[in-house]
Amino acid sequence: MEIVGRVPSETGHAPPAPPPPVGYEGTWRFTAPALDSSVPQARHAVRELLAHQRVPVNGELMESLLLIVSELVTNAVRHAALLSPEIAVEVSLSRDWVRIAVEDNHPYRPVALMADQGGTGGRGLLLVTAVTEEAGGVYDVDHTASGGKVVWAALPLPGAATSRPPSR
Repeated sequence: MEIVGRVPSETGHAPPAPPPPVGYEGTWRFTAPALDSSVPQARHAVRELLAHQRVPVNGELMESLLLIVSELVTNAVRHAALLSPEIAVEVSLSRDWVRIAVEDNHPYRPVALMADQGGTGGRGLLLVTAVTEEAGGVYDVDHTASGGKVVWAALPLPGAATSRPPSR
């Protein structure tokens, strides 16, 4: 659909214009080898990007986003590296949302498992789901055209005016 102009409403007034874009909107993508060393590098890159773009995140939201990045990259490194020697991290920013996505070439959809109390590890996706839900966000997995997957979480920014996260 192409928008060619604004149409006056029945009362003779034009509908309100959409709010102007904010300076931090956009999508950034970087790739990294599927190695343990990529986890802190991804955290650092996301933190720096959000600071550089002046995204209005408070400390709690920043920690939630960095936890999500850590868990999603760790999962890709641990479970997909055999079929995906490289992973991609994508950060999408809109006026109201931050979306973190990690893509790999492994075809299997991850499942959040209940780990036993004595075990170490295995709780990453449970943690991502809990943090995302607590923040009022959305978590999901999409398949890629190449047969891999994208695991993503979108969290609302403080004062978000919309209840829908950005679509991929």
